[in-house]
Amino acid sequence: MPGESPVKVGVLALQGAADLHLSALKELGTAAVAVRGPRELADVGRLVIPGGESTTISKMLVANDLLTPLKERLAEGLPTLGTCAGMILLASEVVDGRKDQHCLGAIDLKVRRNAYGTQVDSFEADLSVAVLGAPRFHGVFIRSPIVEHAGAGVEVLASFQGRAVLCRNSNVLASTFHPELSGDLRLHRLFCEEEF
Repeated sequence: MPGESPVKVGVLALQGAADLHLSALKELGTAAVAVRGPRELADVGRLVIPGGESTTISKMLVANDLLTPLKERLAEGLPTLGTCAGMILLASEVVDGRKDQHCLGAIDLKVRRNAYGTQVDSFEADLSVAVLGAPRFHGVFIRSPIVEHAGAGVEVLASFQGRAVLCRNSNVLASTFHPELSGDLRLHRLFCEEEF
């Protein structure tokens, strides 16, 4: 609508690949901001939780007084994209998580951290993602989780070696790979334009 302000997209910037997501979003012409505290979180209409180290991000959510506000916004339906560690945080269960690690429970996934191995076991693969069309999406997997189970309300948008690597539910889009490293903006565009 004329005069309507664009949706502001926040990128959780406590640890991890926040800058690369911000750059991708800005390249799309999106109003994108770093989120480091409750005030910034309250001001966004969509949120990206980047890759990084899921237990560290979990601790930083507590240290920055963001855990409760984030849980509340997610429960209200805040559209959220979680990549790699972001998927781990958004999942309902982390099989090998630490006892002090928080699960946000925003998407019904059971995940396992670092499931493909260490940093030296990182890899890249071209993925068929029907909602993005051709060509295939180049997935970059760095110490990525695997999805051990996707609940009934979760749509699997892409798989690799028989395992889900891109999933969505009513308000969450989550990937085990790093789209911000692909040079392909289609997944960020989908997230920004998706009707949640």
